Amino acid sequence: MTQRERKQSVAEEKSVLVKVILPETIACDDPLDELEGLATTAGTEVVGRMTQRRDKPETASYLGSGKVEELKLCAEASGADVIIFDNELSPAQTRNLEQGTGLKVIDRTELILDIFATHARTYESRLAVELAQLEYSLPRLKRMWSHLDRIKMGVGMRGPGEKQLEVDRRLVEKRIRDLKDDLAKVQSRREREVASRRDVITISIVGYTNAGKSTLMNFLTEAQVLAEDKLFATLDTRTRRWYLPHWGPVLLSDTVGFIRDLPHRLIASFKATLEEARQADSLLHVADASSSDVDNQIRAVYDVLAEIGIEEKDMLLVLNKIDAIEDPHQLERLVERYPDALLISAKTGEGREKFALAVSDALSCSFRDVEVETGIDNGKLMAYLAAHGEVISKTYSETRVRIHCRLPAHFLGRIDDPNTVIRDYVSTETSVDEDSIEEVA
Repeated sequence: MTQRERKQSVAEEKSVLVKVILPETIACDDPLDELEGLATTAGTEVVGRMTQRRDKPETASYLGSGKVEELKLCAEASGADVIIFDNELSPAQTRNLEQGTGLKVIDRTELILDIFATHARTYESRLAVELAQLEYSLPRLKRMWSHLDRIKMGVGMRGPGEKQLEVDRRLVEKRIRDLKDDLAKVQSRREREVASRRDVITISIVGYTNAGKSTLMNFLTEAQVLAEDKLFATLDTRTRRWYLPHWGPVLLSDTVGFIRDLPHRLIASFKATLEEARQADSLLHVADASSSDVDNQIRAVYDVLAEIGIEEKDMLLVLNKIDAIEDPHQLERLVERYPDALLISAKTGEGREKFALAVSDALSCSFRDVEVETGIDNGKLMAYLAAHGEVISKTYSETRVRIHCRLPAHFLGRIDDPNTVIRDYVSTETSVDEDSIEEVA
């Protein structure tokens, strides 16, 4: 069965879910809840569940031999077509499990890749998914050609099996190289596109999959991007203009959702898509406040952000879906754990005004109150300051002008003029006047 046929056959199948709980596994109320969501999103009907606690995976089949037999009986009794593991299996373990149960076995990574392949819409995301799938499949080609007897080259080992497998391996390796070249071009183009927006404040929405990021973006911008109650409904970045009250227009971007143990090959493949988040002035980390596993989901997002090198960026935690919380004590506990978080319901609009004000205040923190002294004939710089900040006052002399203004710090870094002096603004007025200046600012 080809990889394409395997992907397509996941739909309309009945599945049994399996998870081996190891000592390092993050504790949660239902260890198979997220996998069931993934399996349902992929189009399968979940008909059985099984867990096993082990100190370490069994080398041959991840499960113990007795548990493999129990899994076989469970799958037969429920009429399952596929067995889905919440763990990442080696090619040998997958092969041994398929031989022991007589059914197709896929792991968490292959399931996520299947969902990504189904939801990829743009040229960029399709390239990223295909690259990740091929890198996953390359060490598993032997399993896919298990009906062939001869695998390796050498004396006594030459034959149609070796030939077909080696041909396939070379074709896959060449395709991987081509995809990486194509993605490098896409990433370069994306970097230029993002850089071209440097004159506008940009905010990127990040968060766990199905946390309501697209719904929030639709609510704020009327963007009408796809928003479904499914995992990984959004794989492609969408950028829209958001008029932020008490601030003005900013660019708001929606990004692919993160997930616990997100396959590394997917993170690498979607590097170009995540460029929006990397270059944003600020991040909105959206979490599902109604989820019983919200703490682990928040932690997983921070882990992924650290992996792609943007964990130090200014970030606001947004607890979404507060309308879905039935127990008021649950909301109280969240507020105690995350006192700086913003509470909102993108579905009903609850908390919208406070949310917008908090985002405005957060952006204001990145501003500097400065005095810029330059030549009186430097009209280009004066226009630059007026376009990107707020000019509060100007004081002229015969040849110089001192401009008191507030603007984002990164715009100050682009002023490269030896005849211009920039210093922090220090008011010489009374405290009453200082208050009035701050109020105007």
